[in-house]
Amino acid sequence: MIIERDLTPYVVYSGDPVLRALEKITANKARVIFLVDSHGHLDGVLSDGDFRRWVSAAATLTTDVPAIEAANTSPRSLPIGSSPAEISHAFGSGIDHVALVDDRGHLVAIAINRADELRIGRHVVAPDAPALMISEIGINHQGEVGLAKQLVDLSVEAGADVVKFQLRDMDSLYRQGSSGSGGEDLGPQYTLDLLAKYDLGADGLFEVFDHCRDVGIDVMCTAWDPVSVDRLVDYGITSLKVASADMTNHALLRHMAASGTPMVISTGMSTEGEIRETVDLIRGTGVAHAFLHCQSTYPAPFKDVNLAYLTRLAELTQAPVGYSGHERGFHVALAAVALGARIIEKHFTVDRDLEGNDHKVSLLPGEFKEMVQRVREVEEALGTSAPRAVSTGEMMNRVNLAKSLVAARRIEVGETLTDADIDIKSPGRGLQPNAYDRLVGRTTTRALDAGDFFYATDLGDAAPRGRAYDFDRPWGLAVRYHDIDAMTKDTTPDFLEFHFSYKDLDLPVADVFAKYDGGLPMGFTTHSPDLFAGDFLLNLASEDDDHWERSIRELQRVVDTTREMQQHFTRGADAKADAEGPVVVASLGGFTTDAFVRPEQREAMYARVAAGLARVDDSGVRLCAQTLPPYPWYMGGQLYCNLFVDPRDTAEFAERYDRRLCFDVSHSKLSANYLGMSFSEATDLLAPHTEHLHLVDATGVDGEGVQVGDGEIDWAVLAKQLEVLAPGVSFIPEIWQGHVNDGEGFWIALERLEQWF
Repeated sequence: MIIERDLTPYVVYSGDPVLRALEKITANKARVIFLVDSHGHLDGVLSDGDFRRWVSAAATLTTDVPAIEAANTSPRSLPIGSSPAEISHAFGSGIDHVALVDDRGHLVAIAINRADELRIGRHVVAPDAPALMISEIGINHQGEVGLAKQLVDLSVEAGADVVKFQLRDMDSLYRQGSSGSGGEDLGPQYTLDLLAKYDLGADGLFEVFDHCRDVGIDVMCTAWDPVSVDRLVDYGITSLKVASADMTNHALLRHMAASGTPMVISTGMSTEGEIRETVDLIRGTGVAHAFLHCQSTYPAPFKDVNLAYLTRLAELTQAPVGYSGHERGFHVALAAVALGARIIEKHFTVDRDLEGNDHKVSLLPGEFKEMVQRVREVEEALGTSAPRAVSTGEMMNRVNLAKSLVAARRIEVGETLTDADIDIKSPGRGLQPNAYDRLVGRTTTRALDAGDFFYATDLGDAAPRGRAYDFDRPWGLAVRYHDIDAMTKDTTPDFLEFHFSYKDLDLPVADVFAKYDGGLPMGFTTHSPDLFAGDFLLNLASEDDDHWERSIRELQRVVDTTREMQQHFTRGADAKADAEGPVVVASLGGFTTDAFVRPEQREAMYARVAAGLARVDDSGVRLCAQTLPPYPWYMGGQLYCNLFVDPRDTAEFAERYDRRLCFDVSHSKLSANYLGMSFSEATDLLAPHTEHLHLVDATGVDGEGVQVGDGEIDWAVLAKQLEVLAPGVSFIPEIWQGHVNDGEGFWIALERLEQWF
């Protein structure tokens, strides 16, 4: 069990509305909340089950009634001094949270029936949380408060979650007190002299701790003796560290645990039997804790690190485990995270040549920063053990590289398929070859020409087809030159959006539309290619002048082609088309290959884009910057995008440079997820600057192109916002691969969108 004394996530006032209690229940993920009066006395408990029972019994339902009305007013509670055995006995029958109260009935702690989680300051250490990154400053401050504060600031910049120091009371800790080290062996004498020389003392450390609070980083401290424990607890330290040297010091461990302060215990220099003894002792106290695997040599030889013991340590402790590393470099720490370490502790210094063993195994600020970055990448890469799914990038490459089942000849409706009728060819747009045996013997429900793809619908029901749709704004379909007829045979959209490849720009426009005598009875928009010949990505933010100049030229070709196409359409796509011309959508750049740029660099990048746009003659068209996702996919590979991602600076760009946007709701939903921003807030910022919409769903931070209704967008809310903020703005459903099987994905999307738009 753990004893949680940070009550904020678990408590509301009895008079607070029940809705407030439900919000906290959702936020703390414990499915329970405790109710107290204004003096902190325990009044009741409200769980999911309590709320459901109250709802079912209520004559009328309103969420503004006091939470106490829905609560269980006879909660299970125990005195704060109860033994672990007594607390364990109180669990059961669905109860995993027990209130611990003082002799006046004040709620002072909560016993939680779990041991795989603890809280250190603002950070949770748990299986599903990012690894806690500890910068161990220790005594690397050389006894100087100023250097200690500098190390704290550098740790913050390097991405540390926690800084760790050490506190000793020399008089109570060493047999000769603070009087000297004479008569000791060489090793202890060196250590004692070093500690005495660089001791900051409690008051000096507390000044540094106050600085940590001011700069927003949590503090952990190794307490080497009971006097130091008491001083740290009185200060309000968020977590106590147990040095490897004290792992067998049961008296000190009991003293620490009695304070209820979360404990992190290193296991260096210990046998498994000693570890087992300490595990039993700590578990019996009920204090929140974690154990760190550690090799206590400085520097530790790689052959002695034995990272595999992390798995064994997790089995022994049934608690969070981590790694305290004293080897050179940080690559071993990455492997520790891959093996399940939820805490990483590494020494931190500004100069490895300073006096003291710890400096020799310390990371410099830049190295620590890189370690944090690489740990986060490893955590992303680890993923889950859920059944394997195909990623967005893989889907793209599967289309590009895989093979499909195709018709070997002209096949009419009603024919029974034989081996001779089916061939296997690239690309992978249709049925995968492993469906071959299921396709043979099927009776066709549609005619196919030689080379046409078979699709999943050929194994069952017929695919959806287009029809007449009714929307409150102009709607269109994404097309290529070659599939105009296929996409319009069953429906007449208000416009077509031509998604150019760079090769399309080389085709004579008059030849493409020659067969449409009198022009197509609809409007059109266009979409610039992202990729051009020679693996060239259009990027108006590029600092390379040659790349920037070519980007301007390529975008100008798109605009010129769009103007030339106008004579082949009988009307515009929307109300503005006749006066201002067709929309041209373009992703304007700002990509990087290895990492995001610093936020303060983006303003200059936007200015570079604006300067490039000023060089483009866009008269007669409406050139729109497309909103972009944080991790865009290009030809099956992923980049980092810096511009048109954050709705705040995107809206600022549109306003400052008088530019309009194509609001791709999938891209911007991914960006909102990445930024931790409400998508409604993002829409409020982007919609007033929107000239055109791409409507498509999204999941996570890089799952774009998802079918409408299959992702995370609340379409009813979005539709209401767009009705007010972007009325009459045109849209297409831009489902990834929506055009295959004669537009199956588009028809499904339009069917669903019709209920909201």
